[in-house]
Amino acid sequence: MNPLEPSVYLTFDDGPHPEITPFVLEQLSRANAKASFFCIGSRVAAYPQVYQQIIEQGHRVGNHTHQHLHAWRTNQADYLKDVAAAAELIDSNLFRPPYGKLSWQVAKQIPTVIKEPAQIVMWDILSGDFDHHLTAETCLENCRKHIRPGSIIVLHDSEKAWERLSVLLPALISLTASAGYSLKSLP
Repeated sequence: MNPLEPSVYLTFDDGPHPEITPFVLEQLSRANAKASFFCIGSRVAAYPQVYQQIIEQGHRVGNHTHQHLHAWRTNQADYLKDVAAAAELIDSNLFRPPYGKLSWQVAKQIPTVIKEPAQIVMWDILSGDFDHHLTAETCLENCRKHIRPGSIIVLHDSEKAWERLSVLLPALISLTASAGYSLKSLP
């Protein structure tokens, strides 16, 4: 990759998954691209070999809680315990709250339960690959319309997104390459 090219950051939530994550890794490898994976702790415990494959291939990992809890529907102490449980398995200072929901009170406490310096990572493009009402083509068009240098795009390496992701990801990698973007993991 040319270091002078503008970068885009593909991020994947809700994995690792035993079949879908390896597909994602293969697509990224073919394109010589890097990404960031926001992993659920219970899934890391269930599929440690897939989690290790993410790391061995040079991608970045982040904490996405242990049980994919919704911060606005979970009391603060239980939510922070869940983030801490994931942090025991996921060695990262990156955190992304499921559903993008986080109160100020909880956000201030995240640095106390994950590796420092803690960074809460959101996005500027939600692909929509999780929405079974959308097509892969609609998700791709959503990305195409909003992509710009530095964009953080959310995708999902999960069963709920598979039907769209399996078509969307190769097309999105092609789109970013033709637009002159390099795909990198979060700095």
